[in-house]
Amino acid sequence: MSVAAAFHDTFFAYALRLAFGSRFFPHPDEKELPAVWKSKHPAQTSPRDSDPLTLIDVPSPDVRSVASETTVIANTPAKTDPEKGQDTLLVDWYGPTDPDNPQNWSSGKKAWVMFQTCLLTFAVYLGSAIYTAGITGVTSEFHVSNVAALVGLTTFVAGYGLGPMVWAPLSEVPQIGRMPIYIFTLVMFVVLQVPTALATNYGMLMAFRFLTGFFGSPILATGGATIADIYAPKKRAYGMTLWGLFATCAPSLGPLVGGFAAHVEGWRWTIWEILWLSGATLVLLFFFFPETSAANILYRRAKRLRKLTGNPSIKSASEIAAAAMTPRDVAVDILVRPFALNFQEPIVLVLNIYIGLIYALLYIWFESFPIVFIGIYHWREQMLGLSFLGIFVGVFIVIPPFFAYLHYVQEPKYNDNGELKPEERMPIAIVGAFIVPVCLFWFGWTSRASVHWIVPIMGSSLFGMAALLLFNAVLNYLADAYPTYAASVLAGNDFIRSMFGAGFPLFAGAMYRNLGVGWASTLLALLSCAFIPIPILLYKYGERVRMASKRARHDYD
Repeated sequence: MSVAAAFHDTFFAYALRLAFGSRFFPHPDEKELPAVWKSKHPAQTSPRDSDPLTLIDVPSPDVRSVASETTVIANTPAKTDPEKGQDTLLVDWYGPTDPDNPQNWSSGKKAWVMFQTCLLTFAVYLGSAIYTAGITGVTSEFHVSNVAALVGLTTFVAGYGLGPMVWAPLSEVPQIGRMPIYIFTLVMFVVLQVPTALATNYGMLMAFRFLTGFFGSPILATGGATIADIYAPKKRAYGMTLWGLFATCAPSLGPLVGGFAAHVEGWRWTIWEILWLSGATLVLLFFFFPETSAANILYRRAKRLRKLTGNPSIKSASEIAAAAMTPRDVAVDILVRPFALNFQEPIVLVLNIYIGLIYALLYIWFESFPIVFIGIYHWREQMLGLSFLGIFVGVFIVIPPFFAYLHYVQEPKYNDNGELKPEERMPIAIVGAFIVPVCLFWFGWTSRASVHWIVPIMGSSLFGMAALLLFNAVLNYLADAYPTYAASVLAGNDFIRSMFGAGFPLFAGAMYRNLGVGWASTLLALLSCAFIPIPILLYKYGERVRMASKRARHDYD
């Protein structure tokens, strides 16, 4: 990947082009036009006489003439729309190897984008769990109960559950794209950490915790859509796995990262740590994170070509579709669609509730760790974060065999177009579904003074394995089944799991104290057992349900 390619189409490049024009990081189609297009009124030149898109000094693009808003005629002369009285030239990729197409980027550039996506995901998810290390300090400074202090965790989680319902649909608007949403919200996320760390009362702290969660949220749902932008379905599961690795590890590392700082400097230092990490991430993304939305890239290409040729009939597919939409339609798409997909699509609703349950179990279960490792094993409070490393290790243990499964078992099932039936994602989810109750039973009944502390930690590693397998299978299933609405569907998934994760920890401590670690963990294990049939039924009957949906994709061979 060249230096120019590293900066191309980033927010930094946008800013330079806005200030100084196209001489900075120019696109190939911004080369000098032939003389025929430099006339005073180039728009009057008929595309039948000289096609503007084929005269540009770049490889010939794939241009299809649109005779109407519903009829596309490929590789034929342009035809006139009788209603508009003009030709419409549809701009597409410059052939199958177009370097602007994110799926044609080099492996190095894709890996660089993946790293930035994962880093941002890690920074935001870390912001939820790192707060728990300072709960004792919050209770003593603001004179509130432990449950009230824990609301700082739940408001943050609620914020990043609600946020994608707004930000994810906006990222699908071709005129906006994904990258500006990431940069704008990350700027707000970083700035709002300052009043959070300087909060002078309990209410102020809770309000800013919610706002930071809300503005930090886009990557938690749209990150999956970004990965789908740059990787073909056959390789997307690998990217989703790495993304899931960072998403799973951040909550388990949060108490460890914040524990020592909170013990020595107080709870406010946990917020300053988030500021430092997210601030460094913002600088990196500002200079190096490119736009990945194909719709946005083609929209901006069409704008450039109209400017270069003076031909107003040159349009992208998204512009043609938008012309038929009213402002009300746009508002409904942005604000209503994520909720509609979530509650009107049975597959989406069931999978979201299941993943929400797993997410809730994770946050409930975290509340048992102080009871076990401080109360039973008498660890010092600042050492508590080390007890979460079992989950972290479990994630890494499961990745090699999972990648082997993807390569040797799943990849041969792809069709000639590089596509896989969504239901083929479910076998690995079935495995993960059985691991969850085993983990909870193991942890609950080995957490006693007569058993060495390493044994429950070994049991906790199973949850890291299960979470990675389940999240990967479900998120890939949703992206495969609803590719047109990937960001909105994943936003709905984030919304449901975050609402579960926000509410359940509030009663977790009381449940573990009243029932005991063994029986409370058994209750959670039995609840997870009740949901095991979901991936099994989807594997067997999911295609039938999907074919009955108007929004799901049907054309898998």
